[in-house]
Amino acid sequence: MTQLVLTAVGDDREGLVSALSRAVEDHGGNWLDSQLARLAGKFAGIVLVEVPDANVAAFTDATAGLLDQLGWKVDVNPAGAGGAAGREVQVHLVGLDRPGMVRQVSSALAARRVSIRDFRSWTQNAPQGGGLLFEAEAVVTLPTGVDVETVRAALEPIADELMVDLDLAEPAS
Repeated sequence: MTQLVLTAVGDDREGLVSALSRAVEDHGGNWLDSQLARLAGKFAGIVLVEVPDANVAAFTDATAGLLDQLGWKVDVNPAGAGGAAGREVQVHLVGLDRPGMVRQVSSALAARRVSIRDFRSWTQNAPQGGGLLFEAEAVVTLPTGVDVETVRAALEPIADELMVDLDLAEPAS
């Protein structure tokens, strides 16, 4: 069996997940893991599947056909060796929106070899018409030798500069 990572994006409409899961099943595969979401009228996702070695080429061709059928572009790539090993920490950030927030925080994490496993962000109107709030949640993996306090010390000056609330916590079990 070969594990493949599919990345898919297209205009949101009914039947997208059904068509992709049908292609997996039609080629003797198994849907292992996925994250799918709708954003600004688009539907996008990343999916981990397992397909028999002999069916990989036919499966790849079938997923390419989804562009003509549904307008959904699917890229198929071999799965990687796995994610970064280490201790996981949840990061939560909220404050008035301004350009560069994600870049500053992610750069500080990258400088300490901290890997972002999951990341979600959104904006919403601030209470009492105070502008736009930016909020982000992430699960990050700390490399060996880097502790939560090291990451906190790196992020707190950025949080102060951006005037945002920043929380770091161990994920709930």
